Amino acid sequence: MIAALTRSGGISPAYAYAGDQIQPASLDLRLGNTAYRVRASFLPGHSSVAERLAPLTLHEIGLSDGAVLETGCVYIVPLIESLALPAEIAASANPKSSTGRLDVFTRVITDRARGFDRIEAGYHGPLYAEISPKTFPVLVREGARLSQLRLRRGHAALDAEELAALHRRERLVDAADADFEGGISVSVDLLGLPPSHRPSKTGVNALSPGEGSGGGTAREGNLIGYRAKRHTGVIDVECRAAYEIADFWEPMHARRDGTLILDPDEFYILASKEAVQVPPDYAAEMVPFDPLVGEFRVHYAGFFDPGFGYAGAGGQGSRAVLEVRSREVPFILEHGQIVGRLVYESMLARPDTLYGQAIGSNYQSQGLKLSKHFRA
Repeated sequence: MIAALTRSGGISPAYAYAGDQIQPASLDLRLGNTAYRVRASFLPGHSSVAERLAPLTLHEIGLSDGAVLETGCVYIVPLIESLALPAEIAASANPKSSTGRLDVFTRVITDRARGFDRIEAGYHGPLYAEISPKTFPVLVREGARLSQLRLRRGHAALDAEELAALHRRERLVDAADADFEGGISVSVDLLGLPPSHRPSKTGVNALSPGEGSGGGTAREGNLIGYRAKRHTGVIDVECRAAYEIADFWEPMHARRDGTLILDPDEFYILASKEAVQVPPDYAAEMVPFDPLVGEFRVHYAGFFDPGFGYAGAGGQGSRAVLEVRSREVPFILEHGQIVGRLVYESMLARPDTLYGQAIGSNYQSQGLKLSKHFRA
């Protein structure tokens, strides 16, 4: 359907798609050949993005041969794809998983937009990416893919009753007490995974150590996540398995009380306590558990394609990797604390290919996993 919309002119790439650019339920968006370093982030409101760029631009950077985007800076990059959507089709965008795991804050903007990452039905016009690396400087080139576009006709989200019924059929999470109001609740694992942990053969990942057998404390040495180091080298966003973990990340191990204090302005990679799966006829998105809990942010890249973690697509249940950043104050997370909800949506049709089925999917059957750029 994405390919058909492109053929009919609803999506207009400046040049042909890459072979793997159309994903099961999304389209990867590509950076154009110029980045504009701007003084501040903005929304265009009643103007076009180009009109707002003129007074805010500090300098232009060519991306044809690659360029480094520095931490703490804001860049606007016109995308290779533009839109001429039919009146009944709206769109939304998310950072790609690998983008979020590098703490590269990325949002899509349209002309006259009143919000980020949301594209009104019937929109005609260009697309832009706002990019702000928060932890690591990154090397990007024309054609690099940091965001993904999703297309929606009408209301697709499942309500609590529909979600509970789907869970009874498909067992979406391996939690006995799953809560379905506003999406399936997702909590954080701070007891940790031992080095030998592998997904189980039952269709979902095994329980965290100490659970299910009456235990409630972490085992010594269990890995619970990673904290990003500061003042590191540059990461080329298109290089896979190119960097040593120890050069960029500090491993964190479980405390006996199953807590973790998030330090302000630090970036963490953690994992969900639950293993989740997305059946072929559905997609899912991570949303905040409670927007009023403003002390921390979880999951920059919150989209799960059809087939994610699904046994029929080569998965055995997959943990949701949590990209966590505390805000102004230190904040204590506890094992099993709810940090987000998975909202499931019905697909208009089953994708030709599912996530994990011979399309180079990087995070099928994942546990705690850094981005594809690091050597395992």
